[in-house]
Amino acid sequence: MKIGIVGGGPGGLYLALLLKKHDPSHEVRLVEQNPPDATYGWGIVFSGRALSFLEETDPDSFADIDRCLERWDDQAIVHRDQKVVIDGFGFSGMSRLELLRILQEHCRRHGVQMRFQQRLTDLSLFRDCDLVVGADGVNSVVRDLYAAHFQPSAEVLTNKYVWYGTTKVFDMLTLTFRTNEHGAFVAHHYRHSPHQSTFVVECDAETWANAGFAFMSEEESRAYCERVFAPDLDGHPLLSNRSLWINYRAITNQRWSYRNIVLLGDALRTVHFSIGSGTRMALEDAIHLFHALRDTPDVPTALQRFEETRRPGVERFLGVAARSFVWYEHFRDKLHLDPLPFAYDYVMRTGLIEHAKLRERSPRFAAAYEAYMASR
Repeated sequence: MKIGIVGGGPGGLYLALLLKKHDPSHEVRLVEQNPPDATYGWGIVFSGRALSFLEETDPDSFADIDRCLERWDDQAIVHRDQKVVIDGFGFSGMSRLELLRILQEHCRRHGVQMRFQQRLTDLSLFRDCDLVVGADGVNSVVRDLYAAHFQPSAEVLTNKYVWYGTTKVFDMLTLTFRTNEHGAFVAHHYRHSPHQSTFVVECDAETWANAGFAFMSEEESRAYCERVFAPDLDGHPLLSNRSLWINYRAITNQRWSYRNIVLLGDALRTVHFSIGSGTRMALEDAIHLFHALRDTPDVPTALQRFEETRRPGVERFLGVAARSFVWYEHFRDKLHLDPLPFAYDYVMRTGLIEHAKLRERSPRFAAAYEAYMASR
């Protein structure tokens, strides 16, 4: 089978690797518009400490990924300079560039044809392919070319955010809330290597306007954010990499495939960064699509099976993500709460956890909250 993949992010690379390893006779061609060593952003974070789904699917690449993971067992909320630790909410993180490097190397080892620095405006390059996969991200060319068939929709959130790195190494995934004369800010920060951390700054539209970010250069914005979070950076700089303020777009598609063309990852649907699962969802898309192609005799039936098996879980998860980003859109309204109830409100924001379950998962945090409430 001849397979064309547009997009060299984690989802596209992982699908290419799985298909080629399963059947070396497949001709797998992947095209990516960026250089192999270029990436937007800094680190990626996986919710939960275990990534068993990667180990089960391809132990070889997982072994290399596993060696690069930074792991921690707890999460923290900093509000009014008080750090509240939420035990039992484990995460792992790594450099996005390192993940891409590992997957590229495994693809290269197994004979995947990869072309970098080639931006497609149509799919003529893949006209001879039995399957074409649009794994080309939030600004997907494949999705836009066939928008009438995929029927995409996008909800643009009002909050603004900007993606930085820093040489300050944090001990766990932390959300730090700060206020100044212009409004309210939150930083999502976590280490993605032994030497660097990711540092995402978010604020509401009013704060962004009051601060005058619309009239600042990239360097001026970076310096402003350094001042807001100076107590947390301990003298370390924020590092910029095309770090521009943007609005998050919640993208979905009514249809997942058209003829022999299918979408996956952010091209198919975006997952808000506040729940740390965008990369994981793209990798899981690749696994589900691989299984459908492996177990189904023809491409159209495989694409239908991929959607039927994958879509219900995705839509449930998107409901969780929506409740999370709604909380962030209105976090300023919660800042009057004391640190413990503020952290509790955050933990309960998606509706997935009841208090009894929280007691099992985070006994120390639940006990602290119960003691606080009893004292009131």
